[in-house]
Amino acid sequence: MRFLGVNAVFHDPAAALVVDGEIVAAAEEERFNRRKHGKRPVPFSAWELPEQAMRWCLESAGITPADLDGVAYSYDPSLVKPEQERLDPAWEDLRTLYARRAPAFLATALPGLDPDRVHHVPHHVAHAASAGLAAPAAHGERDCAVFVADGRGEDAAHLAGAYRGGGLEILARQGLPHSLGLIYEDLTDHLGFQRSSDEYKVMALASSGTPRFIGEMRELIATTGEGGVRVDPVDFAAFAKRRSRDGEVAAEHADLAASMQQRLEEVLLELVSWLHRETGLARLAMAGGVALNCVANTRIAAEGPFEDVWVQPAAGDAGTALGGALHLARSAGEDVAPMAGADLGRGWSEAELAAALEEADLAYERPDDLADTVAAALARDELVAWFQGRSEYGPRALGRRSLLANPTRAGNLDRINAVKGRESFRPVAPMVPTDRAGDIFSRGPLPSPYMLFVHDVAERWRERIPAVVHTDGTARVQTVDAGEQLLTRLLHRFEARTGVPVVINTSLNTAGRPMVDSPRDALECFGSSPVDLLAIGPFVVRRSRLNGRGRG
Repeated sequence: MRFLGVNAVFHDPAAALVVDGEIVAAAEEERFNRRKHGKRPVPFSAWELPEQAMRWCLESAGITPADLDGVAYSYDPSLVKPEQERLDPAWEDLRTLYARRAPAFLATALPGLDPDRVHHVPHHVAHAASAGLAAPAAHGERDCAVFVADGRGEDAAHLAGAYRGGGLEILARQGLPHSLGLIYEDLTDHLGFQRSSDEYKVMALASSGTPRFIGEMRELIATTGEGGVRVDPVDFAAFAKRRSRDGEVAAEHADLAASMQQRLEEVLLELVSWLHRETGLARLAMAGGVALNCVANTRIAAEGPFEDVWVQPAAGDAGTALGGALHLARSAGEDVAPMAGADLGRGWSEAELAAALEEADLAYERPDDLADTVAAALARDELVAWFQGRSEYGPRALGRRSLLANPTRAGNLDRINAVKGRESFRPVAPMVPTDRAGDIFSRGPLPSPYMLFVHDVAERWRERIPAVVHTDGTARVQTVDAGEQLLTRLLHRFEARTGVPVVINTSLNTAGRPMVDSPRDALECFGSSPVDLLAIGPFVVRRSRLNGRGRG
């Protein structure tokens, strides 16, 4: 059977396709329309569907809209209670109207689709399915507890439950207005960052601060028992003045971020501990925007009661497209396979890549050993744009659309932040072979293939890889399994040249732009940024030869 999942209501519109229980494609609309997060996170944008992502998912599998057995729309307007606090009465009815009419909108966007095959899947149920049904088995066991937390769904802010035998049992739902995600969004806005977008910047900033307001945060934000929370309104101006978008980041801002971050971690630990007591299960799967907080995830894994914690790589709203499709497949009685990797987006053949290079009139070469060529460039302290295979689903660059650099040079952090137009307090991530990770990193779970946890960097390594060590001595690690042959060889060849099995990996994009997705995106980014080398498929383009033409 064939099921398409669609996320469109809030932000990060996306589509995903599940065929006979297998995840075959998933992509975010931002990768096609080149708008960060796909659209603005406002009620009057709820009608905007991920049309290009939907069409690509179907075309990539040779499926027409008429072939679909069902379409999941990851929001159920029948659950909305407009009188609830935290909903905007001036706009909520419009969002609900758009969601209610989604079957007709989808049938128009996908000619041949029967609108009766469109199903509204509750937002947090879709999130839960993206985690609980996609999580890999452990020792042959797939039953797991599931925890979802974000800003809001239809009428709730988090869900706690369990998947047993492929079925979801909901044990707790936190109703609005009490929302861990929304209060973190409020702080993001107060600190001068973009709400529903830049929460990760607040998390990074927190490492530079002192949680001197933690007492007040504990009074305002608390668990209530039975899997619930109380979140009182916070007057952030009482702790730190509101920062403008381009204003200076002061110590009081970092301290406020640190206080909120610590309280979030504490409350999440209490909630998942309650969930463990209720379920008795050894494994926890997580999704929702709050689950992208890798510092909190690490405390849950290291200090919480679960033996294993898995976080959906596309934990934000984009992941509800996948979760919705998985939910319909499981509801139809299909066995759903675990998620094998995040490389679910578009890819190009060697011939297509060569044609793109020829069209761009660029000099390029095909080295005998691509991994060694790139390792040599990195050892010379060159910046490398890395474009390989199918693009990633979710916000992390995982070695498909990456910017790579040498971690042994401390100045490379500032260098990369300058290239990408990022704030100076934001760290970059290390990529390391799985079998070497334990020698260098600890506390966070290993392996860590999706860059969703932080790890302590061993003292003896901090001076050797200073560019990836955050101010608190941690790093957000991506481990590379031996099955990733090209990346593994690159890391081994870099170690042979430098003695270090670690490479900087950050997303291939510039400020305010989505990650590159197509060859054209990669060439435009390379051409407009001070990057030394582009490795695109088996080919290499060197900045020093940009005035030449044709294959070298």
